[in-house]
Amino acid sequence: MIFTGSSELLLRKLQSSSQICLLQSVEGEGFFPARVLRTFLKDASTKRNIPIVAIGLSLYEALPGTTAEQIGTEVIRTQWLGPEGAKILLGRRALIVDEIDDSRKTLQYAVSELQKDVEKELLALPESEREAQRTKFAVFVVHNKVKPKLGVLPSDLPYYAGADVDDVWLDYPWEAM
Repeated sequence: MIFTGSSELLLRKLQSSSQICLLQSVEGEGFFPARVLRTFLKDASTKRNIPIVAIGLSLYEALPGTTAEQIGTEVIRTQWLGPEGAKILLGRRALIVDEIDDSRKTLQYAVSELQKDVEKELLALPESEREAQRTKFAVFVVHNKVKPKLGVLPSDLPYYAGADVDDVWLDYPWEAM
């Protein structure tokens, strides 16, 4: 499921269909869009702001201990869920937020690794409770580059893009600080 459109239409779609109760921000690039979304999306049951949980992933950044061969080819985990781990995701609808879907490698990594972590936590629950506690993920990106992707997302994963854009370099104002 792919949704694009005006920001007003997109916000209405996110508010009505997802009933999101957790924003999963991809470190760096996803923080600012997640924070802006948080202003407009409220927990349906409490009417409070939706919490933001950060994960850190790097594909193009030279980090200590990485090799030149890894940059641009291997997603490196720099920060993950924290002491509670995937327990904080159980039974929730979580929106994974990033600024851009370029190669889709980072998004594929985030979705697959979070799903694996949730599955491990579900195994600790009685079998009768597992399905009700399964996390429902969705993805939001500010921009989706229209080009062949190297990564793959599950076909049933809701995917929201603020806009489809050509394959050009984009500078975001929040990166200039």
